[in-house]
Amino acid sequence: MASGSKQQRAERERARLYQARRAHHDAQIRRRRRDNLIAGIGGGVLVLAVLGGQIAYYTLGPGAISPTVETPAPTPSDTTPPATPLPTPEPTS
Repeated sequence: MASGSKQQRAERERARLYQARRAHHDAQIRRRRRDNLIAGIGGGVLVLAVLGGQIAYYTLGPGAISPTVETPAPTPSDTTPPATPLPTPEPTS
């Protein structure tokens, strides 16, 4: 009978270890699934933040296109040089 109880004890120990390994493996799967979900949500939020920043920069910030201001066409001035040059006076000594 002693050998029968040893065998039962070994079987119980194997079953306990098997259950422990199985529970650990299931917990790892749940943790990986949760981590992947958190990483996916975090990555999506990061992409949206970058896109929002780019849109804000190019619509509101220094990257914004400045409105075009119409400059008036230059008008002819009264100080135009004469068509024929004036003779230069000769120096007198």
